[in-house]
Amino acid sequence: MSSSNTTTAPHETTSPKENFPNMSSQPGEAFEVRQTAPSDDYTPIPANSIKLSPARQALMDDIIALYSCEPTIERVKRYTPDCVYDDQFVYANDRYKMAGQWFALPKLFRESKNEGYEVVVNDKDLIQFKNEQTWTFRLIPKSTTINALVSLSLDPATTSSDFIQVKYHKDQANDKDYSHSGLGFHFKKWQADNVAKHMDAEEVKVFEGDKGAGKMEPKVWGSGAAEEGKAPVKDFT
Repeated sequence: MSSSNTTTAPHETTSPKENFPNMSSQPGEAFEVRQTAPSDDYTPIPANSIKLSPARQALMDDIIALYSCEPTIERVKRYTPDCVYDDQFVYANDRYKMAGQWFALPKLFRESKNEGYEVVVNDKDLIQFKNEQTWTFRLIPKSTTINALVSLSLDPATTSSDFIQVKYHKDQANDKDYSHSGLGFHFKKWQADNVAKHMDAEEVKVFEGDKGAGKMEPKVWGSGAAEEGKAPVKDFT
């Protein structure tokens, strides 16, 4: 199974825009980007994808491999110890919890196939892409395809290196952003807090030292709507 998609636009385009200047020492929570969208259709068009530099393409290949149930220690090291992973089911706020999530995926899914992605933002410290992934469950003969907008906030200290790392990984599967409040958020956090500690994989234990990484309280945004959640509408079509 291929774990990368190299269909890209003909010219590499990296914006000099900095979203997190001089912030490398701050924990992952400080690197959240906020946005809503006109619709929840994040279907990628790979032919329109912004071409990335070799170092950034290597990062993308590792992230897509993680989504495709191909976790390795080196791929999890793409995240800083104080990283945050935030999606509709999980809020993991250090690399130990993150490792638990990635290494748990192959136990839940027989296969996860990347159907294509489209890089839509390539700032100096932020990569955003539309992603399409088909997940086949392990215990029931059913597959589901999910389109999402993925935002990778990059560690400013690594953006010019050969091994770029991620501070905040957000995966949005609908048009709203996350509120970080209510029972749903508490379940997301509880799930991430407990999965890693119940994993017996030696690969997860490698990251036990990251449990003490710097953290901030999750930012609470009210609703996930544009006005109340401080999440401006952005059109990624």
